[in-house]
Amino acid sequence: MSHLPRKLYGLKISGHCHRVELMLRILDLPFEYVEANATVRHSAEFKALNPLGKIPVLVDGDQAIPDSNAILVYLVKRYASGTTWLPDDALQAAEVQRWLSISANELRHGPASARMTVLWNMPGEIALPLAHAISERLLEMMEGHLKTRHYLATAHPTIADLACYSYIAHADEGRISLAPYPSIKAWLKRIEALPHFVPMPASPVPEAA
Repeated sequence: MSHLPRKLYGLKISGHCHRVELMLRILDLPFEYVEANATVRHSAEFKALNPLGKIPVLVDGDQAIPDSNAILVYLVKRYASGTTWLPDDALQAAEVQRWLSISANELRHGPASARMTVLWNMPGEIALPLAHAISERLLEMMEGHLKTRHYLATAHPTIADLACYSYIAHADEGRISLAPYPSIKAWLKRIEALPHFVPMPASPVPEAA
């Protein structure tokens, strides 16, 4: 077994985990990926890392950092401070934070929730029609926003782009088409062209009842 001091506890099919994996790979930081299935997440060892039992969790040396967006901030502040991934400028930093909030709200309750309902019928998710309505409002806003810019928060890719990429890229798995959104599709291609990019595995979509 690898003895790397850095471990990412997650699942390859989770968009929250994928955004962290992207940041680790883009920064060229070696890590061990620990598949954290339900058994692992309910273990006392994992609960010591994150009492809420949720993924992802990054273990970096003697530090355990839960929450995908918090991990993105940590990685940039520790390993890429002063770069465009998390700008110091007040307005640009505020714009990054705005999109991190969107990723935890409209994105989570729209495309992410629709995907989890369609693929796995996850209990507690928002009803599919409402998730689709939230997604439509979000995608229309993003399409207008990206018509005049290459990235979400600044002129360069930031952690905001990584936080929003995975669930938008896999929107079709929640029966959401990106066909009406050419600017979003172009943005996805730009993220996929970043050095060391790795895709999130696709999941087969069951036929509609």
